[in-house]
Amino acid sequence: MNRFLTFCAVGVFITSSFAVTDPVFAEKENETVLKHKVKTLEGKKIELSAYEGKTLLVVNVASRCGATPQYAALQDVYKTFKDDGLVVIGFPCNQFGKQEPGSSDDIREFCTANYGVSFPMMAKIDVNGDKADPFYKALTAAETKPKKAGPVGWNFEKFLIGRDGNVVARFGTSTEPDSPEVIDAIKADLSKK
Repeated sequence: MNRFLTFCAVGVFITSSFAVTDPVFAEKENETVLKHKVKTLEGKKIELSAYEGKTLLVVNVASRCGATPQYAALQDVYKTFKDDGLVVIGFPCNQFGKQEPGSSDDIREFCTANYGVSFPMMAKIDVNGDKADPFYKALTAAETKPKKAGPVGWNFEKFLIGRDGNVVARFGTSTEPDSPEVIDAIKADLSKK
């Protein structure tokens, strides 16, 4: 019995020592969703870690959706709060009703001509399924409010990433970008300096 207790005590000590001192374990524990690389609409690779310390509103967008007019509100929210540290990022996606069929040039032209979009736009990606971009896999795995973890439901779903690099809120398509709940969540995170 004493030998068994000694064995257990040594095992607990080794396990706890490993967890505290192992740099790989410590790094994974502190990982954020901003550890990923993505491509811009122009095809340039960027590290999302460049946005650390900012508040991000990440949205999967489409040009031929009933929610496409939300581009105007996204642009207004971006203009209103960008000097305070907000970045809106659009990720075109053609998975929902094939409502984003265009090329990168088509998407850029549409967004600029129709909505004056000046916030960063990334290359077209999948947000659900086996071919989902790793960044979106991380976003959809996060437990958030008011919408829970799980696949993206439709175009213009919104993820709010806090200054700390963690997902702090998630809003469905029907929640407008300039709705009080989105604006309140943005302001709350921006106030964390």
